[in-house]
Amino acid sequence: MRAIRVASAALLGVTALAFSAPAAVAKGDNDHNITPYGFSVLPSTIAAGGQITLTLDRDRGGCRGAATVTSGVFDTVRIRPGQTQATTTVDWDARPGAVYQVTFSCDRATGSTSLTIASGRHSEPAPLQPPYRGVHAGEGGSIAGFDVKELGLGAALIAASVGAAYHFSRRRSGEDAG
Repeated sequence: MRAIRVASAALLGVTALAFSAPAAVAKGDNDHNITPYGFSVLPSTIAAGGQITLTLDRDRGGCRGAATVTSGVFDTVRIRPGQTQATTTVDWDARPGAVYQVTFSCDRATGSTSLTIASGRHSEPAPLQPPYRGVHAGEGGSIAGFDVKELGLGAALIAASVGAAYHFSRRRSGEDAG
């Protein structure tokens, strides 16, 4: 009984610690990212060569002029007054797993967020080519691609499961009657 109380107290303590950690982390690093405007990078994790959208929240009124967005993983982007977003392409030589800082500057206020580079490369879509001949159709039925052994094994498994279900249902009803 004592072990249950100790385990409950330990679980309660760990839960309290887990819920207090996000509040401590949310304060940030010396309030460098508090700006009178909002900003974001979407998606926040992308493969090298992928395209990201840089977004400004101008509704709060803190960014009226042109905004400049810089990072070590893409060319400098300028968001003109009146626009709320721009797109850019991540450099092909970005290191997989690396986290890059993306800095937004507008009207003498600066804030930054992180952009994570996923493993792998973003593939370019292949150009569409016209078909040279008709499609190969007709092998999508129930027997195409199977051999006789696979069909026989599947039928045997189904028959065995039906037989076992019948056997156990008859056996149980016989036990209940006696």
